[in-house]
Amino acid sequence: MPRARYGRDDVLGILDAGMIAHVGVTTPDGPLVLPMAYGHDGERLYLHGAAANHLLGTGDGHEVCVTVTHLDGLVMARTPFHNSMNYRSVVVRGRATRIDDEDGKRRALKLVTDHVVANWDSARPPSQTDLRKTLVLELPLAEASAKVRAGDPVDEPDDIAGPWWAGVVPITTRFEPPVTSADLTSGAEPPVPIGDLTGLTPDERA
Repeated sequence: MPRARYGRDDVLGILDAGMIAHVGVTTPDGPLVLPMAYGHDGERLYLHGAAANHLLGTGDGHEVCVTVTHLDGLVMARTPFHNSMNYRSVVVRGRATRIDDEDGKRRALKLVTDHVVANWDSARPPSQTDLRKTLVLELPLAEASAKVRAGDPVDEPDDIAGPWWAGVVPITTRFEPPVTSADLTSGAEPPVPIGDLTGLTPDERA
């Protein structure tokens, strides 16, 4: 089954399910790749970091490559030669552009924040100082593709009747109940979007 997928729904579905992107740029000192949080609006991908961030500063106005990967399982074949992994991945390439206007920057930062967990509206809004210290890049999703592998091992026909085990070891990620910061003095409870990450009811989390 072909693994490459170019449909917009495939690409956006994988981006929606991810939390970390690996961002690659070519710097004067050589290639550099760093993990970053991201957000998107269906047309553009947004990245942010400190204003002094070397990778983002270098990427402004240049071609960058962004990848998002989910590892869903280890595929163990009858011979290690055919071992594989079940995964979902997206690659985005394009010219990154700095967002300088305040409204655009706030919108992009809200998309990044709420993509991870929707707490932008329940926390202190970023100040002017916060915004000055932050660099935001946007990247069009025009050149984006997905690659997916799912299912069992693909073994040699002669090996299938052999005595060796074959199968898949599923890999999952889950959220644990939130742990209150030791210096919290307000008595505030976790906002609903944060508490809901676990999938547990408030009574179950108590």
